[in-house]
Amino acid sequence: MAEKILIVEDEAKLARFVELELTHEGYEVDKAPDGRDGLEKLESGNYDLALLDIMLPGLNGLEVLRRARRTVDTPVIMLTARDSVMDKVTGLDMGAEDYITKPFEIEELLARIRATLRSAKKREPASHTLSVGKLTLDADRYTAAWDGEAIELTQREFALLKTLMENKDIVLSRNTLMERVWGYDYMGETNIVDVYVRYLRGKIDDAHGVKLIHTVRGVGYVMREGS
Repeated sequence: MAEKILIVEDEAKLARFVELELTHEGYEVDKAPDGRDGLEKLESGNYDLALLDIMLPGLNGLEVLRRARRTVDTPVIMLTARDSVMDKVTGLDMGAEDYITKPFEIEELLARIRATLRSAKKREPASHTLSVGKLTLDADRYTAAWDGEAIELTQREFALLKTLMENKDIVLSRNTLMERVWGYDYMGETNIVDVYVRYLRGKIDDAHGVKLIHTVRGVGYVMREGS
């Protein structure tokens, strides 16, 4: 998926020039002609990076950045016609990742964009998304889906599915699943694992004509693709 960049710039010709260059480089581009529109778009959090001019109508770029930083951490490169140290220091202190002074060479801007995006990726936390075939589970958002379509799960079903997916291709005994999903002090029926595996199979295997949750006779269960 192409990385998406927002250009907040009131100079139409410059904005169009940068847009064409970024599009040519394979980026997806959106534009905003003033500070208020830029702030609204930036706050949506739908961008991998923003190029933010300081001198903007409505709200100046520094104010846009100050307000946006309350809710989003999208990397920002400030664009300024001023060669003012104070503007640069203020922008960086407010949370901008970099700045470039107009007029600039497009090659330098592209290099700064690449460097900023690389740095942003290094800061990203490890993914908590698990997948087996078309089945995905997002541990952070507490969601599961089949080929992008949500699967409604109870809290216990989700915990059991997560445990199975985290241990893909590893056979887990019923006792192990009891301990990890229900806890050591669970006092309910001993066949509860089988009951919940049946629930999961109904919502995943049976619902989508696949076999991901396998029974290992006399041992327990394993999540794997194929028969």
